[in-house]
Amino acid sequence: MTTSEIAPLRLGIAGLGTVGIGVVKIVQRHADLIAARSGRPIVITAVSARDRSKNRDADLSAYAWEDDPVALAQRGDVDVFVEVMGGHDGPAKAATEAAIAAGKDVVTANKALLAHHGQALAEAAEAHGRVIRFEAAVAGGIPVIKALTEGLAGNRISRVMGVMNGTCNYILTRMQAAGLPYETVFEEARQLGYLEADPNLDVGGIDAGHKLSLLAAIAFGTRVSFDKVELEGIGNVSIEDINLADDMGYHIKLLGVAQMSGRGLEQRMTPCLVPAESPLGQLQGGTNMVVLEGDSVGQIVLRGPGAGEGPTASAVMGDAIDLARGCRVPTFGIPAAQLAQPVAARAATPAPYYLRVTLLDKPGALAKIATCLGEAGISIDQMRQINQPGEEDDDAIVLLVTHKASPADVADAMARFAGTGVMVGTPVAIRIEEV
Repeated sequence: MTTSEIAPLRLGIAGLGTVGIGVVKIVQRHADLIAARSGRPIVITAVSARDRSKNRDADLSAYAWEDDPVALAQRGDVDVFVEVMGGHDGPAKAATEAAIAAGKDVVTANKALLAHHGQALAEAAEAHGRVIRFEAAVAGGIPVIKALTEGLAGNRISRVMGVMNGTCNYILTRMQAAGLPYETVFEEARQLGYLEADPNLDVGGIDAGHKLSLLAAIAFGTRVSFDKVELEGIGNVSIEDINLADDMGYHIKLLGVAQMSGRGLEQRMTPCLVPAESPLGQLQGGTNMVVLEGDSVGQIVLRGPGAGEGPTASAVMGDAIDLARGCRVPTFGIPAAQLAQPVAARAATPAPYYLRVTLLDKPGALAKIATCLGEAGISIDQMRQINQPGEEDDDAIVLLVTHKASPADVADAMARFAGTGVMVGTPVAIRIEEV
């Protein structure tokens, strides 16, 4: 029997924005190639979006139209419900639940939906004998979900780390390359259409935190716990700190790290300094990178486009082709009922820290700061005074690099600084990550 004689896998696509139209174009452009690789044809039978009259630069005339994505999810001529609408509640959630109840498999690019409702959706899917695939939800075109659930399934994962938001990486690398302040580059990114409708999803670290929580669930066999991710965005990263870090051989990245310690599951998405010559340090523009560390494989690095029509649609189609081949993996790698409830732990792993403080030009000012660090159990590795007192103003900017210290000790030292009477403004502390 040839592939043309085998019943096709029928897709229903909810959402005809950038990603949805990207999927349509791949199906239309590569129909024969997809059929050969999957062993059966994959076709689109129906679509749904808010505005039927919008020009979408694709021929949709052969597909049935549903104004309501829930109705699309329940159609009898749809085998796989492709959800690329976005949003963690509302139509996306309702339609995904309807698809599962109607016996459909689901392919989604919606990291927010899974970060907030992944456990319940996974349990529902498995109760109905269905699967949810979400390669496109994390790191765009990079096949990191497949790497964790399949390629590295024989490893105990020790750490997941990466740059997972291309907009933040664009802003930080643009600031460094052009010497521009954050506010200027933020507006530039907005004009270019790089920011979400709610920019805080990007620059506040929320989007990247969603992705980290999904990877952590797979890596460590736990329920998704996005609400326990320590989040700090890039809004307070100054061009001054970017330049000073560069002088020291570091670049600042919004870096996600998840690891299981004896205290519990640590998940943090925060600005960090990384060595400029490391793979993460060299990452430019909107590119994403995920680093996976396993007991047998060691460290592997996955790099590629983290967003965009082609890369994200490519990931959606990879999931659809796997379903056509009969590859059925539980949503988070193991059955949802076996996922452990994680014990959340704040990051405690010691690391060097970059500290920038501005001091009044007073005798003994620096000695007071050094005393605070010593009382917090922190020793100084490097120290530089950036400007000389009396040259331009009465304040002195001092850069300190510590030996390894715990986050709690750094917080203790910062609190002590406030009582010295020599501080100007708010001190800056950024973790230096070993990668």
